[in-house]
Parts: sequence; C-alpha cells; structure tokens
Amino acid sequence: MKSKFTTREVLFQIALNAIVFLFYAYDRRGDSFMNFHFAFFANYAIAALVINYLALPYFYSKRNVWTLIAIVMATLIVSVLIEELFLEQIYFPQRGASFKAWLAFMDLIPIITIISGGKFAWDAITSQRQVEILKDAVRQSELQFLRSQINPHFLFNNLNNLYSYALEGSEKTPEIILELSGLLRYMLYECQDELVALSKEIQQLESYVNLNKLQIEARGEVKFTKDGNFQEYQIAPLILIVFIENAFKHSFASLSEGIAININVKVDENGLLKLYCKNKFHEQTNNDQVARGIGLENVKKRLDLIYPQNHELKINIEDDEYIVLLTIELQKGKLY
Repeated sequence: MKSKFTTREVLFQIALNAIVFLFYAYDRRGDSFMNFHFAFFANYAIAALVINYLALPYFYSKRNVWTLIAIVMATLIVSVLIEELFLEQIYFPQRGASFKAWLAFMDLIPIITIISGGKFAWDAITSQRQVEILKDAVRQSELQFLRSQINPHFLFNNLNNLYSYALEGSEKTPEIILELSGLLRYMLYECQDELVALSKEIQQLESYVNLNKLQIEARGEVKFTKDGNFQEYQIAPLILIVFIENAFKHSFASLSEGIAININVKVDENGLLKLYCKNKFHEQTNNDQVARGIGLENVKKRLDLIYPQNHELKINIEDDEYIVLLTIELQKGKLY
C-alpha cells in the first residue's frame, strides 16, 4: 500500500502534531514555550513521520514484520542519539555529557505512540470510506445488471403472446402493439434513474393490465384497483410490474378459462405502499414453474439491494391461488 498525501491528511497531521505539542510543552509553573521545546518535539515528530510514512507503508506492501520492527527501532535509536548527543549539548550544556537514554525514551515513546495512533485512525477511516464507495459501486453495477435483464425478459414474454395473435389475424393485434410500444418506451427512456415517480409507475401498471385484458377476452376477469396519493412518492422502476406479469403469465399458461386476477395497489399517508396480487392457476400444470423464473428472482434481489430494511415480501400458494403481498416503505422525493 503506497502512502498518498492529501490536503486533508496534511491538515489533519498538522492539527494533531500541534495538539500533541501543546500537551508536551505545557508547564504547570506557567513558563512560556521555550526554543528547546520546539527543537525536541521536532525531533520526535520527524521520527513519527519516518515510521508512519516509510516504515508502515513498506510493511503493508512487503508484509515483513521483522523488517518493520528493525526500521522502527532504528528510527527510535537515531532520534534518541540526536537528542542526547546534539540537542542536549546545545540547549543544556551545563548537564555535561551524561547519557540517559531511558529518559529520552520516556519522552519519545508516548509522543510517537499518539502521532502514530492518529495515523492509524486516519488510515482506518479512509479505508472504511473506500470500502463503502466500493460497496456502492458494486451495488450500482449489480442493480444495473438486474435492470438490464428486465426489458428482454418482459419483451420475450409479450412477443410470444403477440405472435399468437398475429398468426390468428386478430383485429386486436394493432392495439396490442400500440400498448406494448408505450410500455417499452417507458422502460427504455424513463427508467434510467434509480427512482421514478410512483404516479408514473402506477400508470404503466394500468397500461400493462389493459394490454393483458385485450388477450383475456371472455376467458375470465381482471380487477385492478388503486388507492392513495401517488403524486408525492418515488419508487424503484419496474419493481411492481414483475408480480403482475407473473400473475398473467401463470394464469395464461395453466387456464384456458376461468381466469381470475385481483390487483390492488395502495399507499397510505405515511408512505407505506402495499401491493396485493392474487391469481388463479391450475396446480398440476403450473406448480413447478409458478415460483421460478428470471423475473421473480430478479425483483427479489433488487428489493434486497434498494430496500434492504424497508420492505416485506410474502408469497403464498393456497389451493389454486397464488397470492403476493408486498409492502415497501417509501419516502417523499428522497433517493435511497
């Protein structure tokens, strides 16, 4: 790991050294700062600088603990020698040539420890910030990948239905194409942000329900209801439509008649959104596929990434009914 100086770190080190110096030079007798205070502390600060920005980066890159210990000990010994052989002779010549290394170490070690500890704390905070940035980048990449799967999955399912109508020469084919093009336009051009207006998302749900109603004809009934103020909130795009798409897909796949789909979307005054979606299906023909599929697994991962603590998804299969209850805590105009 290479040590990189930044303006913020330089300012942090200056502030830390200034604070440590004040404690070092403080004298209860009220004496003012003396020149020897600055000289002795500068010697300690340089030793700390060597340890923090030469020894530790070498250890991080080489992982050689004995070399690190050797560099640290050599730095401490050199600092003590400078103090005893030069600084003491300059500022306190009356003390003679007495060599008291242990006293120098008593002054040196606490200061080195505090300044080096500050460096460790700074590096830890910086590393944590980098980890968070990396996690966010990975999260955004995964979300982008998951969203890139939605359009092909959605288009594949609906093109199959459209193909069957085209083969039959149905008069509804142009209307189905028009509804489908509107939905694809929304997916391609209005779903680039992490969140979209909830009102637009609900509007697209209605369009999708209307698209599928054209295909049901007299084979069953679809009920779509909504309640609440959708204008004030935002939601991750294409979260809700996956569950409704599954309801139609499994109903079409297993039932030739008697299709019954009930969809309700509600948001209360606290921004709690509830999606209730129930559809009938034939258990013997569809049970193996009803809980599988790219779309369902995709949306579960997206919910975990975007609303990790703010959603609850319950899926129940009871007799011949498939029931989804999704709740999401939304916030007004705030990105997650």
